[in-house]
Amino acid sequence: ISKNLRNQREKIKHMKTIGLIGGTTWHSSAEYYKIINQLINQKLGGNHSAECILYSLNFEKIYSWMMDEEWDKIAKKLIKTSIKLEASGADCILICANTLHIIADLVEESVGIPLINICFCTAEKIAQDGINKVALLGTKFTMEQDFFKEKLATNSILTLIPDEHKRNFINNAIINELGHGIIKTETKAAFIKIINNLKAKGAKGIILGCTEIPLLIQQTDFDIPIYDTTFIHASSAVDFALF
Repeated sequence: ISKNLRNQREKIKHMKTIGLIGGTTWHSSAEYYKIINQLINQKLGGNHSAECILYSLNFEKIYSWMMDEEWDKIAKKLIKTSIKLEASGADCILICANTLHIIADLVEESVGIPLINICFCTAEKIAQDGINKVALLGTKFTMEQDFFKEKLATNSILTLIPDEHKRNFINNAIINELGHGIIKTETKAAFIKIINNLKAKGAKGIILGCTEIPLLIQQTDFDIPIYDTTFIHASSAVDFALF
């Protein structure tokens, strides 16, 4: 039996179970599920797919708490969900949304398994690429609060964000269009214009810091690195599951 085949069998034997907190929104959760299973299959071949458990939340409730900035209620809900995933056999937790990482540390403290943090994963990837200045797009919470920018700063990465008018536009597009699976040509054109403006201000990379934005913007749209947080996060989960 070849060494490669033995290694593959060991990975299959010890594949860990990924716990996903989704529904925030379900459109991006579907992308997580697809990416994770595609990557597992690419690495293992045949008919292999991921061992994973998806707990899909009702986003209407989460969204109303977000709008009222009732992060304590969101934390309690995600903690309860994480405990259920751990009890069901999950070996790690992924919160399938950037904004909800505002309370990620509280969730991680509530369980005995690792929480794979989307901000850490993205910051590490950018640092590995040797980039020290990026633009961050996402919900208003993600762009304006410090939870993501602090992780970047820890890796000596400076963060640029759009001006207030553009932040409002991006946030509205995420909530009213992308979160409902609506993709508009004019919205894409506006995002491209915003990103090119940030590039002109010195951004050497762009973080798509909302798991719905990659439904609209791809690397092929730009000549500087685009950091798709959905893909980076899902890839990190696959690495954890197999190694």
